[in-house]
Amino acid sequence: MKLSTHSQVLTQSRLPGVELFSRGKVRDLYKLEAGLLIIATDRISAFDVILPEGIPGKGYVLTQLSRFWLQDLADIAPNHFMTANVDEYPRVLHPFRDQLEGRSMLVRQTKAIPIECVARGYLAGSGWKEYQSKGTVCGIPLPEGLRQSDRLSEPIFTPATKAETGHDENIPYEEAARRVGEETASRLRELTLALYNRGRDYAEGRGIILADTKFEFGWAGDELILIDEVLTPDSSRFWPKKEYKPGKSQPSFDKQFVRDYLESIHWNKQPPPPKLPREIVEQTAEKYQEALRLLTS
Repeated sequence: MKLSTHSQVLTQSRLPGVELFSRGKVRDLYKLEAGLLIIATDRISAFDVILPEGIPGKGYVLTQLSRFWLQDLADIAPNHFMTANVDEYPRVLHPFRDQLEGRSMLVRQTKAIPIECVARGYLAGSGWKEYQSKGTVCGIPLPEGLRQSDRLSEPIFTPATKAETGHDENIPYEEAARRVGEETASRLRELTLALYNRGRDYAEGRGIILADTKFEFGWAGDELILIDEVLTPDSSRFWPKKEYKPGKSQPSFDKQFVRDYLESIHWNKQPPPPKLPREIVEQTAEKYQEALRLLTS
């Protein structure tokens, strides 16, 4: 897959005459008769605050990785992808090619399921915090004596609520089943773990440990399909395999440089956010590009 630096930073799309459906932390969604247009901008957030600087090429990386995985995983779960070829988009979008090329997808519109479907294969993040205090992750008991970043004997499904703002909240499987129904929850767990296992095995062969990730699903009529971004550095915890040492936090292919910098200057994590130094922006962009290169080239 061709790699691009996409040095022209896009922090907010502008498509006059096209109906804006929503703006998230990173993605802008537009509603069309043909479906939804998803544009991955170069916005970056930290501690739930969107920062003023964009990361060059970030939206391109997220889009190209999602395209790659959606194609690779289609035999496990059908998905919402229609096309990423601007020439195949409705004509109303053609004047905005400079904002769309390489960073957008036309997808089927679905009724999104209000559950984040998280698969964890390693003990990290909020799972590690819960394990330290309770010996569990999302209420699932784990063996005693595990260390931070240890690989679990089997991946686990740990659903979460989808928060419009702030952090998603981990919930037990039973709560997920209460919200969406036992049959749907069981299918979500099955698909999530199957997708994670395929992605983990592939990534490990490319020198990346897929510690955990989240998937989203939606209903297209009565069909349950995979939607949103898939196995990107924004939705997953990617660790370089050659540097993996359990018992501590691991380096990762994401916005770690940004978080570390903001922690170092003791920002109070409230708006307005501070300006990022150029070297932090560049180092972060390089990490995203490296993930794309390792996984797809």
